Amino acid sequence: MAAPALSGRAGSAGSLGNSPTMAGGRLPHGGGGGVGPELDFRSAARMEDLNRLIQEFSKHDQREYDDQRALEIHTAKDFIFSMLGMVQKLDQKLPVANEYLLLSGGVREGVVDMDLDELSVYARGTDYDMDFTLLVPALKLHDRNQPVTLDMRHSALGHSWLSLRLFDEGTINKWKDCCTIVDHINGTTNYFFSPTLVADWFYQSISLVLLEVQKKPQRGMPRVEKVERNGTIISVILGVGSSRMLYDIVPVVSFKGWPAVAQSWLMENHFWDGKITEEEVISGFYLVPACSYKGRKENEWRLSFARSEVQLKKCISSSLMQAYQACKAIIIKLLSRPKAISPYHLRSIMLWACDRLPANYLAQDDFSAHFLLGLIDDLQHCLVNKMCPNYFIPQCNMLEHLSDETAMLHARKLSSVRSDPAEHLRTTIEHAKAANRLTVELQWRGSANNLPSPQSDAGGENQPDDRLAKKLQQLVTENPGKSISVFINPDDVTRPHFRIDDKFF
Repeated sequence: MAAPALSGRAGSAGSLGNSPTMAGGRLPHGGGGGVGPELDFRSAARMEDLNRLIQEFSKHDQREYDDQRALEIHTAKDFIFSMLGMVQKLDQKLPVANEYLLLSGGVREGVVDMDLDELSVYARGTDYDMDFTLLVPALKLHDRNQPVTLDMRHSALGHSWLSLRLFDEGTINKWKDCCTIVDHINGTTNYFFSPTLVADWFYQSISLVLLEVQKKPQRGMPRVEKVERNGTIISVILGVGSSRMLYDIVPVVSFKGWPAVAQSWLMENHFWDGKITEEEVISGFYLVPACSYKGRKENEWRLSFARSEVQLKKCISSSLMQAYQACKAIIIKLLSRPKAISPYHLRSIMLWACDRLPANYLAQDDFSAHFLLGLIDDLQHCLVNKMCPNYFIPQCNMLEHLSDETAMLHARKLSSVRSDPAEHLRTTIEHAKAANRLTVELQWRGSANNLPSPQSDAGGENQPDDRLAKKLQQLVTENPGKSISVFINPDDVTRPHFRIDDKFF
């Protein structure tokens, strides 16, 4: 199924803005009438040059881990999971046997559709070296017999309130202080699970646990460098050895199955048909604490299909993913003010393109430049028309709220990128290089100051050995961008069980 806003395009939205002669003077001199290199019609850039720049960006943007870095990543993850086990023990609110979805990349990178106004600006290299998003179910509704009431009467499409009215008395009493209450004329009381109140509780609980942990520091324990409330997410920056890791921790409601509002999407043909099973795609969904532009923040949740997106990612070619990452790096700063476009919009556009275009075309290894230019064109088309359908709920237009002025301002900015994509790629490469230089410089300072590292600790029965470090490095390098589900028993936090897609470790 093609996206409603992107199907049947008559020409490129890149024709807006500057004169077509703007790229003059950069035309390659081929001489004669022979066939020269393939050119981008709009910018006159050589496709092979754009491909080379995208490859160079990917090289600098990729995070390569040696044994020590892999061990530091594991130490930070173990600390976060142990902390969450302690949060569960505080007041027994979190499910005893919980399932977390760990995504590579932070909320700011569009890993989930949050789009919060209160997000602090963190920069890789300056504030952190690696970033992750951890979805933590506050409620886990996986039992078919468990009553669930998604109340969409008061919400924009793709959003919902969650009533606890049909839940058992124990659940209501446990979460009553995190609900807004509506009294009906007939004398009954309805409790609506509040994303803002849940986030308040979660931040207070995490802060309390970290305070207690820091009173009795243990050798090799990560340094807690920052704990911040960013709207309804909690951002934690940990220092382990010379590495700094940002965790955006998001309280969610987890469901098995598939919501009725997205049922029609399953009836259409998709690029992943025959590559993965429908059961893998519709294994579950979430409510994340993000409201619509006109919604009530204290009541409204947003439907999220992050688990499905992890599965779909397996069906996207590496060349398209490289183009997507490069395009995301370009727009994340260019279109940040005024806030209108998030990387999640670009992800939706990419998924629609996968449905629209032939699989053999998208599988071309040397077509990264074509894909990059196409993503820019599609995004500009969406802005001009103020139409970007959600991939899973096509009737939900994610740009409906934009003013004409904001939409056209960003469309013009994209026009400048389309006129000279090579220059914008070079700038993006320099930013990636600078971030890497900062990371290396801080690592060197850390080594000079003898900062504690997990590998520097002496022995101990819980000390990971080189085999663990090598295994972790192998998992990281073999599964770039994939999600990790972690099954943890809070009574024995020393034994997490990792699942990367369908493999257990």
